[in-house]
Order: sequence, then C-alpha cells, then structure tokens
Amino acid sequence: MQFGWRAISGPALTAATTLLAIVLDPHVPAPSFAPLFVCIVALAGSLSGFASALGSAAIALIGAALLSLSHRSMPGFAAADLVQLGLLALTTAATAAVTGLMRERLLDAFAAERRNHAIAARLSAALDQVDIGIVLLDAETRAEFINRAFRDYFALPDEKANGKPPFIALMYHGRDTGAFELPEDELGAFIAQRMEMVRIGDATPININLRNGEVLRFVCTALPDGGRMLSYTPVTDLVRHTDPPARADYYRSLRDPANRKLTRYLRVAE
Repeated sequence: MQFGWRAISGPALTAATTLLAIVLDPHVPAPSFAPLFVCIVALAGSLSGFASALGSAAIALIGAALLSLSHRSMPGFAAADLVQLGLLALTTAATAAVTGLMRERLLDAFAAERRNHAIAARLSAALDQVDIGIVLLDAETRAEFINRAFRDYFALPDEKANGKPPFIALMYHGRDTGAFELPEDELGAFIAQRMEMVRIGDATPININLRNGEVLRFVCTALPDGGRMLSYTPVTDLVRHTDPPARADYYRSLRDPANRKLTRYLRVAE
C-alpha cells in the first residue's frame, strides 16, 4: 500500500467517526454504527485497496468495542455484545477483501487496456509508413482503420477516412473522384464485384488499374472476428514491365504521385 491521502483517508474517517460516536453517545443515543463502518471500509478498499480497508475494519472493530463497553455498568462484554462484534468483524473483513480484490482487478484491466492502446498506436503508426494500402473492416464492413497509403492512392480526405465509412462508400469515393482506369459503363459492375468479394471473403488477388498509371494488387483477407483486411500492394513495375521501354520514365514518375518518397518493392522495369 502506498502512503498517501487515499491510503489514510479510510482509517482516518473510521477513527473520526468512532471518536464522534463515543463523544456523542452519552448525550444523544444513536442507532448502531455498524452499517456506517461497513460503508467506510468499502470506501477505503475502493480508494486504496485491501490494506487500507483492513486497517479501517480494525479501527471500526475497536471503536465498536469501546462503544459496547461504555454501555456496560460491569466490566467485560455481554454475550450479545460479543455476537455483534463478531458479526461486525466478519462483515468488515469480507467487505475489505471483496473491495480490495475488485480494485486490484479493475486496475489490472486499466493497465492492460493502456498497454493495448499503446500497442495499437504503434502499429497504426507503423502501417502509415508502408506503401501498401491497408483497410480494416468490421463485421458490418465499416472501415475501422485506413492507413496513409490508401488515403493517398485514392485521394481520401482524413475527415472521411476517420469517420469509419462503409466499404461501399470508399468504392463510391473512388468512382466519384475518377480514381479507376475504367469506362463509366463498367464501374457499376466493378464495384459490385468488389463488394461481393469482400462480403464472402474471397482472397483471390486482382489488379486494380488507377487512372494515374498506378496498378494495385487487391487482396481481401477474412478475419476471425468476421471482419476483413483489405490490402492494396503497388505492382506497377511488375505489371508494366512489358510496356515499351520509351515509357519507362513515365511509369517511374507515377510511383510517388503524393511525393511520399516510399521505396517500391518491384523494379522490373528498371
């Protein structure tokens, strides 16, 4: 138990309540303080854990014993007093154990959540450094994560990307911005096919030609939770290696349209 206001608040409040009860008891008869002591022990356990709650329980038991003695004209405790003290000891000890254990588990859960959040933040930052477009969809095909490469390939604004758009909205965005190298009369069938692949989790890779000359290899991976991971790998060099050599400089210029200065994986054309 760390020493601080949280650790001493429970025992201090219990002691103050006990002293107040002893002082007022001869003048103002009051009902049993046992429920109040139990509440204070629970408060101490929730604030600082088992040790503070157990200290509060001990002080409460001592205070209850002193109150019982003040009501006796003869030395010692009556049988009824011993029964009440025993019940108070069991109740406060159980309360200290339960609240202390609950607080410990709650703190462990918070610590695990902070670690998971830190890992997720590092993973997100790492995925933003690669030139493979990554989109993570939940079971309802809403985008939970869209990395920087995908946003750059399809000119997707951060406001729209951070709003967890459904996959169909991403496809329509690509259509509306003219990202795909397809005739308009083929865009509807193309979008429908992509939606069906994502729906059934079809992992067959396909190439997507962009209007700026880039070629992305699209793969849909089904995740155990029902979601999907979509990857868009740049394969412009691989697909364009049979193009006329005179066009090589043109295709090299298309590798970094957003000036991200990212290393391309395949350099067959070179």
